Amino acid sequence: MQKRFVAIAGNIGVGKSSLTGLLSERLGWEPFFEAVTDNPYLADFYQDMQRWSFHSQVFFLSRRLRHHYQLLRRPNPVVQDRTVYEDAEIFARNLYRQGLMSERDYQSYRELYEVMSALLPPPDLLVYLRASVPVLMGRIAQRGRTFERDISSGYLSQLNALYEEWVTQFNLCPVLAVPSDDLDFVANPHHLDLIVAKVQEKLQGREEVVFP
Repeated sequence: MQKRFVAIAGNIGVGKSSLTGLLSERLGWEPFFEAVTDNPYLADFYQDMQRWSFHSQVFFLSRRLRHHYQLLRRPNPVVQDRTVYEDAEIFARNLYRQGLMSERDYQSYRELYEVMSALLPPPDLLVYLRASVPVLMGRIAQRGRTFERDISSGYLSQLNALYEEWVTQFNLCPVLAVPSDDLDFVANPHHLDLIVAKVQEKLQGREEVVFP
């Protein structure tokens, strides 16, 4: 079986974990879900975001880089829930733009991220799940995670804007954008079939792969 590395990206609540699991089942690939790791800075970060944002983001980045490296070493095809790029391009950038990370800290963080990510081969394909804020809010409410109760539509809107800004400039590997407002791949097997077909087309080198 040819080694493939497919990464799933997208906003909170968009369905990254669900698609990771479904693709792994359908294609027989090994799934790697976003690690639930105790960040020793999180408690301090929530008490004083401006002071601890740099420390917290560096911790997340180091773990994500380690996971990316481990995925590259796996002998069989893998599908990953969330990428190393999103930590820097979405979440750290958002903290900086909100004034919660200083210019000095942000530039140091970017230097570390850019040097380390340049040394890692990219995935074979990035699947970007795109969804509107109302759909994201609905899905977040439906899954009922306590720690997500305070996520606001404004915050999701900020992240969506950053995702769109990032994905239009991303050129490290091919990108397949999935309109997940219209495709319920969890409840509708035909929608999943369509996404699987498009993923395979993109991996085969098709330049223009669009959804009807």
